[in-house]
Amino acid sequence: MNTPTAAMPLKAEPHHGYRVDDQDARPWGHYIVTAVGKTPRGEEYCEKQIVIKPWNILSLQSHELRRETWTVRKGTLTALVDGCRIDAVAGETIDVPARAVHCMANLSDEACIVHERQEGICREEDIRRYVDAYNRTTENSPLAASSVALYGQMLVEIGKERDAH
Repeated sequence: MNTPTAAMPLKAEPHHGYRVDDQDARPWGHYIVTAVGKTPRGEEYCEKQIVIKPWNILSLQSHELRRETWTVRKGTLTALVDGCRIDAVAGETIDVPARAVHCMANLSDEACIVHERQEGICREEDIRRYVDAYNRTTENSPLAASSVALYGQMLVEIGKERDAH
């Protein structure tokens, strides 16, 4: 069972940030960091290539210190952003403001590839999870309430498809 956690304090120290070629395998797929640096305004940015396996979903989450822009490179991305479900295909972009409750999902039979650009303070520690399909630690928040039901509906879709195979 998932248990609530307090948000971790973040420091803007360079050694806590992402580096080019950082990568991680996750239950839903994997990512690789393709670029990092500073914007003309002096903010950090981080770019990732994210591959979401068929019929998988990332956690319902938010970030206090960064905003994200997702551009679909291949496949169809189903996203939740502050209680709204959005389907995007290759070439389409979704903007995720800081503090927005959001997630990505791939509700199809082929891998979905997404280019993610983060701007602000880019740290893995800035992930606040509200619901997670893989039993990682989550926390309760009224901010996530409008998205939790949609996330549950997407889990039902994923479960039905996995059962069919």
